[in-house]
Amino acid sequence: MSDRREFRDLAEPEEAHEAIESLDLSPEPETVPLREARGRVLAERIDAELDVPGFDRGSMDGYAVRARDTFGADEADPATLELVGAVHAGAEPDVTVESGTCAEISTGAVMPDGADAVVMVERTTEIEGGDTIEIRTSVAPGDHVMFAGADIAAGGRALGPGTEITPREIGLLSALGVDEVPVRGTPTVGIVSTGDELVRPGDDLHSERGQIYDVNSYTIAAGVEEAGGEAVLYPHAGDDYDEMERLLVEASEECDLVLSSGSTSASAVDVIYRVIEERGDLLLHGVSVKPGKPMLVGRVGDSAYVGLPGYPVSALTIFRTFVAPAVREAAGKPEPRTATVSGRMAVEERYSEGRMRLMPAGLVESGPARPTGDGEPGGAGGETLVYPVDKGSGATTSLVEADGVVVVDPDTEYLAAGESVEVQLFSPDVRAPTLFAVGEDDPALSRLLDRVDRPRHLALGSWEGLRRLRDGVPDAAVVAGEPGRDPVASPDPTGDDDPVPTEPVGEWTREWGLIVPAGNPDEVTGLTDLVDRDLRFVNRDSNAGLRTTLSNALADLADERGTTRREVTEAIDGFDRAVRAHESPARRVLAGDADVGLGLRATAERLNTGFVSLGTEPVRVHANPARADKPGVRGLREAIADGDDVFDALAGYER
Repeated sequence: MSDRREFRDLAEPEEAHEAIESLDLSPEPETVPLREARGRVLAERIDAELDVPGFDRGSMDGYAVRARDTFGADEADPATLELVGAVHAGAEPDVTVESGTCAEISTGAVMPDGADAVVMVERTTEIEGGDTIEIRTSVAPGDHVMFAGADIAAGGRALGPGTEITPREIGLLSALGVDEVPVRGTPTVGIVSTGDELVRPGDDLHSERGQIYDVNSYTIAAGVEEAGGEAVLYPHAGDDYDEMERLLVEASEECDLVLSSGSTSASAVDVIYRVIEERGDLLLHGVSVKPGKPMLVGRVGDSAYVGLPGYPVSALTIFRTFVAPAVREAAGKPEPRTATVSGRMAVEERYSEGRMRLMPAGLVESGPARPTGDGEPGGAGGETLVYPVDKGSGATTSLVEADGVVVVDPDTEYLAAGESVEVQLFSPDVRAPTLFAVGEDDPALSRLLDRVDRPRHLALGSWEGLRRLRDGVPDAAVVAGEPGRDPVASPDPTGDDDPVPTEPVGEWTREWGLIVPAGNPDEVTGLTDLVDRDLRFVNRDSNAGLRTTLSNALADLADERGTTRREVTEAIDGFDRAVRAHESPARRVLAGDADVGLGLRATAERLNTGFVSLGTEPVRVHANPARADKPGVRGLREAIADGDDVFDALAGYER
C-alpha cells in the first residue's frame, strides 16, 4: 500500500490549461523557400517592396485614348479618332497617344504615353481602311485602367505575422517577387506509449495474454499533425521504469513537447509520474474532468511534458481539449472550423450578367450587443456578416482579403442586404478577422496591427473607409485629416449631411510634406514651388486623407493670393497624377519619374530621400459604435495606447 500514489486535490480544467500554457512549446522561427512555405505560418510582417502591377495597364481589350477626346460621344454621335498603332501584353509601347488619336490595346498591356483611359472594343467601330476608329461611348480618366500599385502598392502591408500560408498567399508572395519566407518553426512532439499490454499495429497480437493494439500512438500523432506539429513516434516503453526513463529523456532532448499515454493513474504499476518527478518537474497530477482524470503536466529537461490517459477515448479527449490548442498556438495555427459558413449580406450586391458567379466574400462578425441610450439592447450581436470582395480578376489581393466564395445563381439579379447566404470557405481553418478596418494607408497602423490577433485592414483611403463605416460593414475606419477638418465631423462625401456616428479608438499625428530627391537638387521650399515652377509632381489618390490635407493647404494658399483653389491646382504639373499608397510618390521620385511627390517624413527617412515639411495631420481610428467592444477593436485600442515604441521609431510621428 505504501507504493500507491493517490490523487489529491484534483486540478480544475482551467488550472490544467494554465499549466500547459506556462510551458514553452514554441520552436525558433526559420526561413524556407517559397515552394516549401504552403501550410506554414508567417513569423513576421511582409511589406510590398514594389508596386503590383508595376505599371499602368489596360484591363480589357479595346483602344487606349485620351478621355477628353471621348466626352459627349454616344451611339448617335460617335467620336472619330486616328489609329496610331497597337500595344500588346508583354511589349513596351512604341506609340504615343496624342489629341485626336488612339492606340489598340490588349488586356494587361502597358498604357501608352498620353493615354489615360481605355474604351472597350465592343463600343467601337473600325472605319473601312483601318486607320480610323469610331468611339461610341464616353469614358472618364482611369476607366478600364489598372494603375500601378492598384493591386498592392510598394510599402503596403502585404501579409501580417500569424498568417497561414495557403495557395492564395503563395500567389501574392510570388507577385511580390518573394522567394524566401520567414515562418514560425514547427513544434516537434515526441510520442511515447507505455503499458506491457500494448502491441504496435502490424506485430503479432496475443489476446490470451491480454494484449491490445496500440491505438493512442497513431491517433495522437495524427492529432499533432492536424494541429500543426510534427509527430515523432518513439519505441514502445512497456511498464519498465528504466526503459520509460530512457525514452522520455531521449524524446525531451529532441522535441519541444513530449506526450506519453498510459501509466498515469494512481496505481503502483503506473509509475511514469515518478520518472517525471525524478528527472524533471511535475506541475500537475490529475484533473477534475471525465473522461481524462489521470493527466500529468510537467517538464523533462528543457522540454514540456504532458501525460495522457491510457484509454483511447480519454487520451484523445484530453489531447483535443488541452494539448491541441497549445500545439496550434506554438505553430501559429487557428482553431479549426467547418468549411461552410452561413451569414447575412452586409450590403446589397447587384449582379445581372446571366452567369453563375463565384463571388469572393469576406466575413466580419457584427460584434457584441451594446445597450442603447434607453437601456434597451443595441442589436443582436455576434452575427456573421458577409461582404463582397472584388478588385477585379487581375488583383491577387482579392484572394487574400476574401475568406471564401458565395455561389450566385445565374438568375439572381441582386443579393439584398440582410439576405442569408452560404460562404464556401477557402479552408476549414478560415475564421472571420477579429478586427475589420478600412481606411488610410499608414506605416504606424501597419505596426500596430501586428499586435492585434487576426486583423484585416483594407487600405482604401480615408473617404472610402468613412463611406463603408456609414454602410455598417467594417468595425472601424482609419481617417487622416487636418485638425478642424476631420471628415468624420464634416458632411459625408456620399451626399448625406449627417455626421457618421462613431466611437473613438485612438489617434496620433504624422508629419507630411513634399518628397524630393536626396539633397533637394531643385531647392524646393514649399507649395509655392509646385505652383510657380515647372516641377513634375505626383499626388495621392482622391480617397487619401493626405491628399485632402494637401488640398486644404492649397486652398489656404489660394486665399492668400486672392485666387481659387482650382486655379492653383491647375497650375501644378501632375496634381491629378495620383498613386495609391504612402510610399508610391517617393518611389516615383526615386525612379526619376517625378521631381516632387506628396508623402510623409517617415517614408522619406526609410527610402533616404529629401523632405520638405509642410506640417502635421492627425490620423484617427473611429469604431462602429455597435462593435466598440469587439475583442479586435479593444485590441487595437490597447495597441495604440501602448504604442509609444511604434511612434518613437517612426520619424515625424507623435501620439
